[in-house]
Amino acid sequence: MKSFDYIIIGGGSAGCLLANRLSDNAQTEVCLLEAGPSDDSHFIHNTNPVNMLYLLNSPKYNWKYYAEGNHKTGKRRFFWPRGKTLGGSSAVNAMIYTRGHPSDFDRWAALGNEGWDYRSVLPYFLKSERQHRGGDAYHNDTGEMDVIDPNFHFPASTAFIEACKQAGIPHNRDINGEQYEGVDFFQINQTPDGQRAHSAVSFLDPIRHRKNLTILTGAHVNKVLMNDGTAYAVEYFDLKNARRLCTLNARREIILSAGIIGSPQILMLSGIGPAAQLQQLGIEVVKDLPGVGENLQDHPDVILRYRDKSGTSLTTFPWPYMIRFMSRFYKKNSNFIFTPTDAGGFIKSDPLVEVPDLQLQFASLRMQPHGAGLTPTLAGYVLHICHMRPNSRGRIRLTSADPFAHPRIEANYFDDEMELEALVKGVKIARNILSQPAMQPFNKKEEVPGASCRTDEDIRRFILKKVESVYHTAGSCKMGIDNMAVVDPRLRVYGIRNLRVIDSSIMPTITGSNIHAPTVMIAEKGAELVVKG
Repeated sequence: MKSFDYIIIGGGSAGCLLANRLSDNAQTEVCLLEAGPSDDSHFIHNTNPVNMLYLLNSPKYNWKYYAEGNHKTGKRRFFWPRGKTLGGSSAVNAMIYTRGHPSDFDRWAALGNEGWDYRSVLPYFLKSERQHRGGDAYHNDTGEMDVIDPNFHFPASTAFIEACKQAGIPHNRDINGEQYEGVDFFQINQTPDGQRAHSAVSFLDPIRHRKNLTILTGAHVNKVLMNDGTAYAVEYFDLKNARRLCTLNARREIILSAGIIGSPQILMLSGIGPAAQLQQLGIEVVKDLPGVGENLQDHPDVILRYRDKSGTSLTTFPWPYMIRFMSRFYKKNSNFIFTPTDAGGFIKSDPLVEVPDLQLQFASLRMQPHGAGLTPTLAGYVLHICHMRPNSRGRIRLTSADPFAHPRIEANYFDDEMELEALVKGVKIARNILSQPAMQPFNKKEEVPGASCRTDEDIRRFILKKVESVYHTAGSCKMGIDNMAVVDPRLRVYGIRNLRVIDSSIMPTITGSNIHAPTVMIAEKGAELVVKG
């Protein structure tokens, strides 16, 4: 049995950074296990929007999970894509870099997680950041992960920002700085030559040569092996070798970074989780931890879709504008820095709300959720409205002791009616923005929800019928000190020695942001905790 000091399960946003930091000591042997393939594909690195839509729906690079709804959403199924490659979901996302509001982290600390308040975690955001605007109190320009301004914006996106100003929405040049509220163009994770700067590019590529780092792809973990309450080995299937069952020994620690679905699934397969559920599936209970798979959170999202009369949206073809746009992707040594969802920010659903609770994301392309219905002959744009601070909680449960079987995911949107009412207000705010003078050269027709949807009750029905995930998920192995916590504030699994969880699943409450940046922060701080022991 081959041995390593540390075994990291999951090569995503967190796992890649952990592999970098833990292998920095040449005397420490580190192994990174990733179930998916390598990230050596132009579909990942080239930010062509067609490539991005392919990744969203590719079974090779995406787990393509589905979540269940509840009685409020009509028992619908919700598409929950998660990256299945080195870089994880950062290899398939829209590359938007947002951190969240300071109160998000202060709330973690208030729940008993000492050292996780905003003042304490800000240095870990800074450590990995390569901010192309330069460094200041809120940013670092010497890290490994590129954070950059796009150099291309669609005319409708520019008009959208002006329309927000006309509607009384604050303009905010840096939503990751001193002020959170407001809108502007998003900063994104791309390199200066326009390539995707996902976690594998940022944290693995510079150090793949290290002799003390082993990276295994196509390694689907079966379970963590334990003896007398101590994790000592990882059992995995080698997908490159006829699913041969292999075992690796960990001399010091095993770290789960398999994400909000993979991490609780592997814990439960290993006998750590709600005892009654595990026993029903014939899994020997090693540690009864009722919180494993609970506390699941997501940002519910609805989309307004409009036809564009200007002829300048991404879906306009074969207009010369579109031809010029697409040609920029294929120029040698192109530095085309771009994301389709390039404008937006954070707003309040009501003036009485203390912290902005809605995110707006504007994209100059006409499509349905998850990239469906993209029609190159019809110009249009969409505006996402996401609720950032849900109280509703879902869960993840095993359906089988088979590690290849997808678990049951219960999204449980709108268990708290507050989220629904906030989105009703959000739809009305969004419509007001899009009715401003700046958008008039673009507005042709509101397609979704359409002119017949007018009253608050109409909007409620629309939201319940059309709500989707915006892929911001967290919380299924929460950090805390209560009886439903899975890990302590040092990210150690309760009751098990030498086992930690370090990824977005440890969030006790979801951040009001896209998830990649806070996940990298968690990994940065987690790596330091591991080194300190």
